Amino acid sequence: MKWFSSYQWLAALACLLGVAALHASEQDTRQPATIFIAGDSTAATYNNADHQGWGAMFGQFFSDEVTIDNRARGGRSSRTFITEGLWQELINDVQPEDMVIIQFGHNDGSPVNDDRRARGTLAGIGDDFVDIENQLTGKQERVFSFGHYIRQMVNDVKAKGATPVLVSLSVRNLWQRNGMSHRIERGSGDYGYWLYQLAWESDTPYIDLTNAVADELERLGQQATASLYPKDHTHYNDEGARLHAKHVVAGLKGIKPGLDEALFSEQGQQTEAYDWSFVRLPVKADKFRKSVFMVGDSTVRNGWGDGRDGQWGWGDFIDEWLGQPPLNIVNRAVGGLSSRTFVTQGHWQRALNMMNPGDVVVIQFGHNDAGALNDDSRARGTIKGIGHEEVVIDNMLTGQTETVHSYGWYLRKMIGDALSRGVTPVICSPVPRKKWDDSATRIARASNSYPQWAEHVARQAQVPFIDLHELVASRYDAMGPAAVDAMFADKHTHTSLRGAKFTAQLVAERLAPMLGLSVEETIDGGSQ
Repeated sequence: MKWFSSYQWLAALACLLGVAALHASEQDTRQPATIFIAGDSTAATYNNADHQGWGAMFGQFFSDEVTIDNRARGGRSSRTFITEGLWQELINDVQPEDMVIIQFGHNDGSPVNDDRRARGTLAGIGDDFVDIENQLTGKQERVFSFGHYIRQMVNDVKAKGATPVLVSLSVRNLWQRNGMSHRIERGSGDYGYWLYQLAWESDTPYIDLTNAVADELERLGQQATASLYPKDHTHYNDEGARLHAKHVVAGLKGIKPGLDEALFSEQGQQTEAYDWSFVRLPVKADKFRKSVFMVGDSTVRNGWGDGRDGQWGWGDFIDEWLGQPPLNIVNRAVGGLSSRTFVTQGHWQRALNMMNPGDVVVIQFGHNDAGALNDDSRARGTIKGIGHEEVVIDNMLTGQTETVHSYGWYLRKMIGDALSRGVTPVICSPVPRKKWDDSATRIARASNSYPQWAEHVARQAQVPFIDLHELVASRYDAMGPAAVDAMFADKHTHTSLRGAKFTAQLVAERLAPMLGLSVEETIDGGSQ
């Protein structure tokens, strides 16, 4: 399958997420004449095969129609890139429709004031600042937060009619034992998360380079990874730079509107797109905290997770009840997917690779598993039940041969994968739809279907189970049709803000004891 070149695939993707149909026209693709890169030594160009930034290899993925202008400069932070005038020189050359890739963080944790570099920024993305007499320059300077400098860059690019793209940090060759295996560091400090927050705040494309590269390096292993970092743990050689560049390109192919396929070289066209960049799936806020992950469909995280059309998933509000003491709440659910396609499209593995021993992952699928096993629009169905049946198909959507299993098989896979990492899986039955029985006084329950199959798999595996189907349905019964209408943003499937918060609190109350927490709020339908 040719990723990002098929209108049929893009239309299917839009349908999966419940968004407006995409149109095969020029307005659906970006065609920048120049792609600028602003960053530090991990992106900068060097005349040294053993010390190379990914920006030096980036141009290999594009045709001659695109100019790659790499302005990254070694040793700079977001602050010094601006204060030394490098940013102004770049922005002066930016034209409407250009693209500017922005990646900083490796040097922002340095001292704010010293006589050697004086390049550090204040931690976070707040409005705080400190006035200093710069020991390096001898001048008065007001130093701001990391977020302040990134915001300035984003705003400057948008003011020129160009597109900013925020990219999380490259990966350092630092490993530590994690459970029964060794895992590579996933980002220095919290800069990747701060960039993610800034991307949401400014409605700017975000590429999670850190986790994408870390996944590949862990597959390669420590010895092969070490060969990519001959100088030190931060800087890589040509091959390491090319690996990072490839993942930046994969991420760019997944933003909307995307880059025209004609802009890519043969190498770029062969690079498989990460088609979900535009959804901006969450990343962990603090790698040292315990995390609660959620995986599922649109009833857990709807579309972009921004309440479009009034529709929200319950996973977006768990933190309102489980935020103290601080936990990472990471909602990796993707609308339109089944247990099968969440696995086959790589979302499960990406989420799993972010988890650490002691974390919790809440799993809820079922709404989309009843779809067709094979068609040219979604091809997401699973074999009914929890048995070991399987069928081999030539997938009409992907063009690939695939072995399709039962709903229970995919749940068991996720449970087994989580347990092998020291992660606690919690199975949820799918939330009920707003469908009343003939008396119009009781929500219709599914029988011998996904709620029961989910429970059976959980009991077999002896892992925690939350019967969300019955919990929510019984409360809807007590509320009555008029009150329940306010819980939904569409006819019968996707909850409103009120409905999502209502369900989130039910889940939080069952999760809290597993996390050693308590939930004191009274269930009243959630805050408005």
